[in-house]
Amino acid sequence: MLKRVVRAIAFFLPFTMVASCGYHTVGKGSLPSDIQTIAVVTFHNTSVKYRVEQRFTQAVMDEIIRRARGVRVTSNPDDADAVITGDIRRFRSSGVLLDPQGRTRLYQLTITTNVVLRNLNTHKIIYQNPAVHFQGEYQLSDNPETFFDEQNTAVDRIAKDFARSLVSAIMEGM
Repeated sequence: MLKRVVRAIAFFLPFTMVASCGYHTVGKGSLPSDIQTIAVVTFHNTSVKYRVEQRFTQAVMDEIIRRARGVRVTSNPDDADAVITGDIRRFRSSGVLLDPQGRTRLYQLTITTNVVLRNLNTHKIIYQNPAVHFQGEYQLSDNPETFFDEQNTAVDRIAKDFARSLVSAIMEGM
């Protein structure tokens, strides 16, 4: 009988230790209970890249819809409990790989943003990061007949990665 009790304790002890150490399942975070609607206003764009703010705004809206079950997303802050504002501060494209003829074939994009999530009910900032940096790469084709500007596709990939990271940080309360 004593051996059974010791075995049971030995079996369940690690689970109780993990549960009491503050660990939680990733992706199971939530917003404060008073937030039922989030407004994502179109990001400002102080960079030189045309319409990048629209891609980032839409990616954030899509990710909130995907992750925050039961939360309504709007673009109008008047109808919301919280608002996400952002600013595309920097858009930089730089060549990182040359071909044998000295032409740039691989570019690296670096996009820097400022993001704030504010609870409109309490007027408190829930999340703020003044310098979120995201990077991605794209290539240029060797053949001019099959040339396709990959920069826009790279911006879309970066916007999706940015949105995933942002919404995870917000949902996990970081």
